[in-house]
Amino acid sequence: MMNLDDVDRQLIALLRDDARMPVVALAKALRVARATVQNRLTRLENDGVIVGYTVRLKRAAERHRIRALMSVALQGNRAAEIIKVLRGHPNVTTIHSTNGRWDLIAELQADSLEEFDRVLGAVRMIDGIANTETSILLSTHKA
Repeated sequence: MMNLDDVDRQLIALLRDDARMPVVALAKALRVARATVQNRLTRLENDGVIVGYTVRLKRAAERHRIRALMSVALQGNRAAEIIKVLRGHPNVTTIHSTNGRWDLIAELQADSLEEFDRVLGAVRMIDGIANTETSILLSTHKA
């Protein structure tokens, strides 16, 4: 990955706050020329640093989703197989491979505690999962 300078990092921080911020407003906030911002955006996109832009919804608009992180220990060397199964589960939103005690971390979502309980049970029953530990996310703080 390319080296990012302070202007690149500030530009990315501004886009994290508002990905629809106009180039002119970005240039003003960064105190650089509009063309500089446009060139940097193009370079960051072409180099794969910026891979897309997205929409964030208010929590109220996402219904009352319950979110959790599940740490997963696997039996043997079955990570690829289990990741494939987890990817196909509609309540698994993100999967990370890790080192240390846990092999995978999966982010789970459900609309109710009852659904969440069913999701936990279903994931824990996947052949090749040895152990899990789950923590419900209570609040999220922007980095």
